[in-house]
Amino acid sequence: MIRVLIADDQALVRAGFRVLVDSAADLEVVGEAADGAEAVALALELRPDVVLMDIRMPELDGIEATRQILASPECEDVRIIILTTFDIDEYVFEALRAGASGFLLKDTDAAELLEAVRVVSAGDALLSPSVTRKLIAEFARRPEPHRLPLPELASLTEREREVLALVARGLSNLEIAETLVISPATAKTHVSRVMLKLGARDRAQLVVIAYESGLVEPAR
Repeated sequence: MIRVLIADDQALVRAGFRVLVDSAADLEVVGEAADGAEAVALALELRPDVVLMDIRMPELDGIEATRQILASPECEDVRIIILTTFDIDEYVFEALRAGASGFLLKDTDAAELLEAVRVVSAGDALLSPSVTRKLIAEFARRPEPHRLPLPELASLTEREREVLALVARGLSNLEIAETLVISPATAKTHVSRVMLKLGARDRAQLVVIAYESGLVEPAR
């Protein structure tokens, strides 16, 4: 059973998500939070598998709540899906930097939302290549690259650095396999090893790491 925590400041939205999530035989809502501070408290208490986190909430916004939850050792296995009203708004990038596993539109089809919870719970990133490319555009829009030193990059093999760069460019595992002329299974293995070496929770964080370390620079 996948345990879900819902965090949104609108009671009707929470009620709608609760009915939807509880309608699935393999999912259950274990708690509801009306603001970011309550979301953090409940995440620490309940340790859900997945948190559906709204961005704009009183007391503490969804980004800071995400950061605080994932900074806690007790919540290292918690996965967070950011809920947003827009296709990709100014806050989504910061949420991914904070460790969120991806984001969904609030008007996402019911079946897609339920499947998204399952995908993230399994440890995969809810970040499609098209969304990755929008994140790249966000980096390109910034006047100066924000570089962060990352010693762990030195542990990557040349092939793993190639794979990381391709992930950062928005390529799927299949596209990476075609580009490097390797099997999809090998491409997936390389991506998994890069995530392990860099301590990344998922593919979303690999994109952020690649750009913030300066390994890849966006075309301007």
